[in-house]
Amino acid sequence: MSETTPIVLVPGLGTSVQSHLEILPVLWRHGSVFVANHTRDDTIAAMARRVLAEAPAPSFSLIGHSLGGYIALEIMRQAPQRVVRLLLMNTQARLDPPAVTERRKATIAMIGQGRFDEAMEANFPVLVHPSRIDDEMLKHRTRLTRSDTGPEVYLRHQAAIMARIDSRPFLKDIRVPTMVLSGDEDRLISNEYSREMADLIPGAKLEIIAHCGHLSSMEQPEAVSDALAGWLRM
Repeated sequence: MSETTPIVLVPGLGTSVQSHLEILPVLWRHGSVFVANHTRDDTIAAMARRVLAEAPAPSFSLIGHSLGGYIALEIMRQAPQRVVRLLLMNTQARLDPPAVTERRKATIAMIGQGRFDEAMEANFPVLVHPSRIDDEMLKHRTRLTRSDTGPEVYLRHQAAIMARIDSRPFLKDIRVPTMVLSGDEDRLISNEYSREMADLIPGAKLEIIAHCGHLSSMEQPEAVSDALAGWLRM
């Protein structure tokens, strides 16, 4: 595969490029990097269509983190011929269990009461490895990435996530080199779901990052960069 193949990176729920700044150098060495703006639509299908319309080239390597992974899987349904390599980070193919949906609704209710910052602070402990719960620098960086998007985008993203389809039936059709990456202590999306995706995608490689939660690019950028370098050689 040409080392100049562009790379499209789709961020997660209510986040921006700020969540992935430390992994950009390893990506940039292999080609131009386009960070998709997923803030303007309210369905996964529409987000995927926009990424495809705005992608910098007819063919590209594709990375999706969390919500970005849901969008990446939809891109694989809409235009699989355009993707030459796929990385699914801290994401899943299945739908949420009822308890997770209820938690999403509770967060939405808080934001509806004008308590966006409070809701984000309350969610922080489940986003990171238990050892990082009191990491003030990491908290500050999550505030920065949330400030790029804000409450309206967060609500659109949550609505899109809750209305998404189950992608598991389509995983067997993925025919490009694929890596599934997660943190060993991702408390939002279980490693079980990462293994499930890797088992269902033909030839996929599973990479579990040690001492890491859901925000893998920020929590363990060196280990994630090493994994990305291996993915780009697949």
